[in-house]
Amino acid sequence: MTGRRQEGSDYRNYERTKMQKEMILEKLKERGCRITKQRLILIDIILENECSSCKEIFYKASKVDAKIGTATVYRMVNILEEIGAISRKNMYRVAYSESCPMENACTVILDDQTTYHLSAKKWNQIVRTGLNACGYLNEQKVVSISVKPCECEKLVNEV
Repeated sequence: MTGRRQEGSDYRNYERTKMQKEMILEKLKERGCRITKQRLILIDIILENECSSCKEIFYKASKVDAKIGTATVYRMVNILEEIGAISRKNMYRVAYSESCPMENACTVILDDQTTYHLSAKKWNQIVRTGLNACGYLNEQKVVSISVKPCECEKLVNEV
């Protein structure tokens, strides 16, 4: 039963991604953009992966086609942002484990401009403590956290 459910979910994701790709291609054609092999590769990578930066997109794309350069990736991301297919503001994904030795993995700035630079270990500890305090976490481990910017910033700045 689980296998069938998984297959159905995979098929729905495939269909959704296929529809998104078709819409993006249509908007690119409307703008007069040629649909090149490299553009198709970049669109597939962006739709099928949770890339958090142009550098990550480039890394994945260069494995598929070594001729794709960083400038091509940045131009494509800019075009996709212009047509509303993606938002670079939302291209953040935090994925640090408890054992990650990375320093300055997270920077927190308070409204009085106090700034804290947290190591990956400290960031994970803070998130776990908060999730425990709210009753969301039992014995699980945090694998990743996606952070989107607040849409209400405009309202706060206008007041």
